[in-house]
Amino acid sequence: MSRIAETFANLKREGATAIIPYVMCGDPDVATTLAVVPALIAGGADLVELGVPFSDPIAEGPTIQRAAERALASHTSLADCLGVAQQLRDQGVAAPLLLMGYYNPIHHYGIVRFAEHAAAAGVDGVIVPDLPPEEAEELTTALKAKELDLIFLLTPTSTDERITRVCKLASGFIYCVSLLGVTGARTEFSASVGSLVERIHQHTDLPIAIGFGISRPEHIAAASAIADGAVIGSALIDRLTAAPASDRANAGREYIAELKTAAQRLKPSPLEGRGLGEE
Repeated sequence: MSRIAETFANLKREGATAIIPYVMCGDPDVATTLAVVPALIAGGADLVELGVPFSDPIAEGPTIQRAAERALASHTSLADCLGVAQQLRDQGVAAPLLLMGYYNPIHHYGIVRFAEHAAAAGVDGVIVPDLPPEEAEELTTALKAKELDLIFLLTPTSTDERITRVCKLASGFIYCVSLLGVTGARTEFSASVGSLVERIHQHTDLPIAIGFGISRPEHIAAASAIADGAVIGSALIDRLTAAPASDRANAGREYIAELKTAAQRLKPSPLEGRGLGEE
């Protein structure tokens, strides 16, 4: 059983929801990333997404775009991101690590070479937002050969045909995009995402994590009622950026701890969860 599968299985037995923070590698430098990630795990993060900076991040809103620009300004490359994963493992980080980045840098790096180096660095899975399932065979094959998961995204506009295709290829979990648009903190949780989660469940038993727009404890509580995990990206980056450089790791730890504690307290009952999914 992979680290990702084991983590979700353990959380399911506990009746808990996976807290999955996203950080941009190299924002503003690699040293900061290496300090922040263990702090997030200490705060209660169950899996961590390591963003790979890219010049044209088509799915990202202003917060993550700026984070990518800062990382690129410090010359952070895909190889550096793999190095971050390796150093985190060397520091004793045991939580699943996911690389989230666009296909261009991976293709340029070399598909097989990337899979080999990612596995050697201790990466557990890869998320590629701009890689459609129709074009994913080469990367899927290379990652499977190294027992790495390829996590696909599904959106409110995904057809049943697309959901079926993705669920046949995916492993680890399904990333459920909660709304139309780009990443970024929102004030309201999408009430319509429940119907998408139900449609996905008709095609797979893989865990489902909801992302895009999640920033508050009540968002995670709502996600907990219908899904297995919640991804926090832009809101976390905003917190880290606003904190003094010397206190960023602590700011990240406190924010994740706040979300996890409040989500456990606010998590609806299973009956309430079914109701939300039926809206």
